[in-house]
Amino acid sequence: MPHSDAAFPATASRFRLSRRAFFATLGLLPLGGCIGSTRSFNAHAGNTHAGAVPLAADPTLHVITTRRLAGNGRTAPFLDSTRAREARYLRARLEAPDGSVFGQINALVGGEFAVTRVEPVEGAGPQAAAEALRGRDTLLFVHGYNQSFEAASRDAAQLSNGIGFAGNTALFAWPSRGGLLDYGYDRESALLARDPLVALLAALLQDPFGARLHVVAHSMGTHLTLEALRVYRDRHGEKGLDRLGALVFAAPDIDADVFRAGLDQIGPWRGRLTVISATNDRALDLSRRLAGAARAGALPRAELESLGIRVIDATDFASGLVRHDAFVANADVRAAIRRAVERA
Repeated sequence: MPHSDAAFPATASRFRLSRRAFFATLGLLPLGGCIGSTRSFNAHAGNTHAGAVPLAADPTLHVITTRRLAGNGRTAPFLDSTRAREARYLRARLEAPDGSVFGQINALVGGEFAVTRVEPVEGAGPQAAAEALRGRDTLLFVHGYNQSFEAASRDAAQLSNGIGFAGNTALFAWPSRGGLLDYGYDRESALLARDPLVALLAALLQDPFGARLHVVAHSMGTHLTLEALRVYRDRHGEKGLDRLGALVFAAPDIDADVFRAGLDQIGPWRGRLTVISATNDRALDLSRRLAGAARAGALPRAELESLGIRVIDATDFASGLVRHDAFVANADVRAAIRRAVERA
């Protein structure tokens, strides 16, 4: 049976300057909906392996990417939008929002992490990543459309820090051009990255020395992730299902019919899924106009729940001009993601 949450007060949220460009192209939409109530969360729940610490105390982002390096890894931009045929593994060093000792321990989610350098690691990307992530639970973020590597890294770090995750923080970075008018290029890039993501999932979920894997995908990244899960199941069946923790799709930019078919094709993997939706998401409204079909993340709550999945309706809490990044911008939505990780 699907699960949902009762209403709670909305809180202030942030939006990035790059998102403001959407506003001129999108119409106003009505508000409505509800989310789940908050409760206390043990930041170390599900992260009981030795050495588990939050990102602010160990600001390293593990990156598996099908983007190409843009330079020597010491100055931005670190990765460009060129498509690579195979994934590689990098370590990105982050600067926490507050550089003081107090800030390192108690970094506020209102601040933003920033990549200071990237360090390529030798070896096959998925396997090298699996070896590096052993011993601690991992939170893997798959970014969406219109994202530079730097912006995607910031979202991954803000998500991990915002939910108090104690373990590895990882990013699967596919070659988005980071431009408002590059929807077609981004969609094809995401689908081209499907097999590398399948290889990463296989390396992590089937590593005999690995721990739990939690996956949060956003926007167009949810289409990539759904496709990867479908192919993974075709190739490996249910192997590794017991190692998958939470599976969260935030504002899924997927054709609604494709989404329904994909859920049927991933079988028992859908039992791990929580969807964050908002009927007033302006980015998804733009996607609907471009694609000519309803997007899964903008479907009414009851329609999503009828599919037998957990739903977090962020309609009343997706603030800002675009209302597409409540998963990092709103404290109450982050609390709901924490619960999804905790109960996985």
